[in-house]
Amino acid sequence: MGVTSGTKTESGVGETVRVVIHALIIALVIRTFLFQPFNIPSGSMKSTLLVGDYLFVSKYSYGYSHFSIPFSPPLFSGRIFGSEPNRGDVVVFRLPKDNTTDYIKRVIGLPGDRIQMKEGLLYINDKPVQRQRLPDFVGEDPCGSDATARVKQWQETLPNGVTYKTLDCVDNGFYDNTNVYTVPPGHYFMMGDNRDNSTDSRVLSAVGYVPFENLIGRAQMIFFSIGEGEQAWQIWRWPTAVRWHRIFSIVR
Repeated sequence: MGVTSGTKTESGVGETVRVVIHALIIALVIRTFLFQPFNIPSGSMKSTLLVGDYLFVSKYSYGYSHFSIPFSPPLFSGRIFGSEPNRGDVVVFRLPKDNTTDYIKRVIGLPGDRIQMKEGLLYINDKPVQRQRLPDFVGEDPCGSDATARVKQWQETLPNGVTYKTLDCVDNGFYDNTNVYTVPPGHYFMMGDNRDNSTDSRVLSAVGYVPFENLIGRAQMIFFSIGEGEQAWQIWRWPTAVRWHRIFSIVR
């Protein structure tokens, strides 16, 4: 009986190990080629994305670069099965300045575009983007404090018809008036929807123009969302802390 029991035990352990290995391989394939989860740690994309949002990013949307692979080994350059992003896409990309930090912003400028801000209004190729005033955003302060705030909110419509909301914390903010940015070939100009509290392509020394190779994927869907300052692992707080209305919402 002892020998038989031992064999069954060894067989059970081996089967468990195989199941775990198979599960890890499947998870690695999904993460590399299909979807990767990300969470939002800052308010630069408010009100589109809030601190505490967890979302799926499609890895296949723009093809694959070595940044698509875990730990980003420099196995090759450029992109495989590359597909260029559309203006208005919300994109996760690897920061060009250090290649280790992931950022999420909206694609505003395509290669060859001229981008400029004048008195808080976005211009693309010398034409102002359509903008409509919306009711104020009221909620967790997008301007940097811990309080609840009321902030100006606009709806922008890009030349290709993509619409989204932007926030305007202050009039005549630091990047409300800029020089003209001419997007180089093979690069993109990214901006946060929270215009006065976003380090993006307007800050050439920190972000600048983003190479096509640095794109990770397109933000697709929020699968979980919890209030700013809350901890996702504190399950007992979920009834009041989770933003239930945001779960399974599409990122636009």
